[in-house]
Amino acid sequence: MTLPQDVTRMQSEMRAAVREHWKAFLIEGILLMILGLAAMIVPPLASLAVTIFLGWMFLISGIAGLALTFWARQMPGFWWSLFSAALGVLAGLVLLARPMQSVLTLTIVVGAYFLAEGVVTIMYALEHRRELSGRWSWLLLSGVMDLLIAFIIVAGLPGSAEWAIGLLVGINLVLGGASLVGMALAARKS
Repeated sequence: MTLPQDVTRMQSEMRAAVREHWKAFLIEGILLMILGLAAMIVPPLASLAVTIFLGWMFLISGIAGLALTFWARQMPGFWWSLFSAALGVLAGLVLLARPMQSVLTLTIVVGAYFLAEGVVTIMYALEHRRELSGRWSWLLLSGVMDLLIAFIIVAGLPGSAEWAIGLLVGINLVLGGASLVGMALAARKS
């Protein structure tokens, strides 16, 4: 059981750590913003880089999964674990063997994700509009924006595959970097 004084102490320690290392957060934030801007300026290259990165991640995790599965082959679920690891290896090999075609596939998956996320977020907002009072409209807006992004991506296929993933990753990096810069500057002043 966490006591209120423990929470207060942890918050104080966290503030002190952030204040002590504010320059590191600032540098990381600036670097993320630069990388994000580069991804937004050249989204096809960023899309390709993300695809290749994911390919290596699937391949490495699949190989590690195969090794661990065979190491612990006496454990229950051996065949499911083996199938899962082999699927990771296969996905990695496909992404790495045909990265340009894989960008299109990943873009379709991202479009489907935004479509599903938009519908779910809108339904969540409508379901909770009484409990969330004025804040439910922000959820509704978020869901509508997700649907708009999904429409733009899907309607623009196959051309949107060239820019969608790179642009979205770039936006994410810029926003993440900006939040780190803001946190660093606020910690420096306190």
